[in-house]
Amino acid sequence: MAAGIGVPDGRVDEVLERVGMRDAGTLLLGRLSLGTAQRIGIAQALLGDPRMLILGEPANGLDPHSVHWLRNLLRTFAGEGRAVLLSSHQLAEPGQLVDGLVVLARGQVVARKAIGDLAGTVHDRVTLQSPALERLRPLVEEKGGVLHVASEGNASVIGLTRFPVGDLAAEHSVPLHWLVADPPSLEDFYLSVAEQEFKAQ
Repeated sequence: MAAGIGVPDGRVDEVLERVGMRDAGTLLLGRLSLGTAQRIGIAQALLGDPRMLILGEPANGLDPHSVHWLRNLLRTFAGEGRAVLLSSHQLAEPGQLVDGLVVLARGQVVARKAIGDLAGTVHDRVTLQSPALERLRPLVEEKGGVLHVASEGNASVIGLTRFPVGDLAAEHSVPLHWLVADPPSLEDFYLSVAEQEFKAQ
């Protein structure tokens, strides 16, 4: 591939070193593991010293150590004044990397948001633990919230912040073992946009 686009051998060695695959230059791609093939694919993308990387599901097949490596690589790349566009169906991992989110539907951009602006664009959510969730549920619903039980004693409340939830529990003597506000995530924003798109159809 490198020879076909006029990239010298020295550049090949450089990008293989950068992705931690210095000794992989003679390996056959068909015999590589998925994670190793992902690294080689990123090395190929870096061959031309691009100003922008466009990556689809780059963490797919990577072990935790390699995911950590990928984060550092992309942060370094972006820190050099370059751009990285990630396409992913798994939003938890990109949420630790990206500066902004773009949502596509039917080939069109339907929403875009800077990560720092996510607060206020999705419903408030808190998670809590209580041995009396069924006593808390009607109190939450009366205030316009929704309580979802995740497991025995553990639940999340959508639509209320932790302050009114805590006040409700205290006022009605509902014991809380802990109560934590969840910051909005990429998944929350995506689901809120998807819900709006569904209603618009």
